[in-house]
Amino acid sequence: MVAFLIAMAVTAFAGTLVIKKYQPQTVLLLAGLALFVTTALFFPAQSILFKETETSGWAGFDIFEFIHQIMSYRLAGLGLIIMAAGGFAKYMDHIGATQAMVNIGTRPLARMRAPYLVLALGYAVGQVLNIFIPSAAGLAMLLLVTLYPTLVRLGVSKASAAAMIGMTSVLDLGPASGTANLAAHTANMDVAIYFAQYQIPASLFIVPVICVLTYFSAKYFDRRSGHIVDPDPTAHAVADGESEAQRVPGFYALLPILPLTLILVFSKLLIHQIEIGVVTAMIIGAVLGLFCEMVRKRRELQAVFKGFMTFFQGMGQMFSSIISLIICAEFFAAGLTAIGAIDFMIGAAQGAGFGLFGMTLVTCLLVAVTAILTGSGNAAFFSFAGLAPNVAAATAAGPVALLLPLQFTAGIARSLSPVSGVIIAVSEAAGCSPIDIVKRTAIPLIGGLIVLFVYTALFVGVK
Repeated sequence: MVAFLIAMAVTAFAGTLVIKKYQPQTVLLLAGLALFVTTALFFPAQSILFKETETSGWAGFDIFEFIHQIMSYRLAGLGLIIMAAGGFAKYMDHIGATQAMVNIGTRPLARMRAPYLVLALGYAVGQVLNIFIPSAAGLAMLLLVTLYPTLVRLGVSKASAAAMIGMTSVLDLGPASGTANLAAHTANMDVAIYFAQYQIPASLFIVPVICVLTYFSAKYFDRRSGHIVDPDPTAHAVADGESEAQRVPGFYALLPILPLTLILVFSKLLIHQIEIGVVTAMIIGAVLGLFCEMVRKRRELQAVFKGFMTFFQGMGQMFSSIISLIICAEFFAAGLTAIGAIDFMIGAAQGAGFGLFGMTLVTCLLVAVTAILTGSGNAAFFSFAGLAPNVAAATAAGPVALLLPLQFTAGIARSLSPVSGVIIAVSEAAGCSPIDIVKRTAIPLIGGLIVLFVYTALFVGVK
């Protein structure tokens, strides 16, 4: 009990620092260090982590040896996957392929003349695009250039258009998503299987509900604010989204789709004799993009060669932002396990009659609160994902029964946070406050959460 209280005090203090905008990586690293030091000094007999670590001969060094093991394991596996996906996304954006795909995806909507129907369908289109554009803020900025002007011209209020765009990446779908990769690795399954067999079926229930609620919620808030649906053909004349200097061949829109296609086709889902990993698929996609640029800009080969460095720069950015957060969050979670806090919570929940579904709801609530307060779905999910194997170990459903709702909850809660980067970005574009945007995202996203939990209870095996 004493160890649990110490763990909760450290966790509360770390959460307070993150809320106050202290760097999350540093906070989680030091919080984990505090938990390990406390365990080594006062509770050494109850921790199995020190026994599992190759000892240096002194427990003080063993703590840092554990960090070394986490870094080695993550960088060689999940870290490399996320970095490759980030580098590929960055390069696709650099050569204009991402913009071409967004333009094609949103163009049919521009021809419709039902503003709120276009708004609702725009969410679905954006969520599909998120599979190939894993950055929430990056996708939002692209849609602000393309879809947002179309919606405003059709008569939707700026706030409603911005709110919808702020929701387009809430599910973090696909093998390029960092949270999806972490969930798959934690559940010990291929990310293509996790995407095809778990994410897609769940999203088929959640996305339509968010679309419908977006339609009615936007109409309600626009009417309440006195907005009149009056199509404005002069507003935002840049709806085509790309300047003449940025235009690329139409087939470039297919380049961002190539890695996902390779991953799904050459996997246990289809052609099981040949399997291709995420990293390999991303490298193939990036190199093919390079060849296309070499042909298109054959008189500027030096610039093309230099531009390919964007791929490696994107990988570096993923390490500094995402991978470092995963490592520090995993170290913190290991500290909670070492001091016995996780076993205590599981035992208390079982003693109180909570099943896996009850534990799922409680853990999702913690993730949602963390994401809303910090504005980061990644920080929230990475901090709690490591708990899933222990929580679900005694159940037949397995870790994925907890990981799937946790991952989706983290992404949904991010767009309920007025301090998240994507909400701030769309609110500035609409000229309103982040609170106004969150008010408009609340009803659709809370509806999505309800459907998520019902789906989890009925179909994922959580009882």
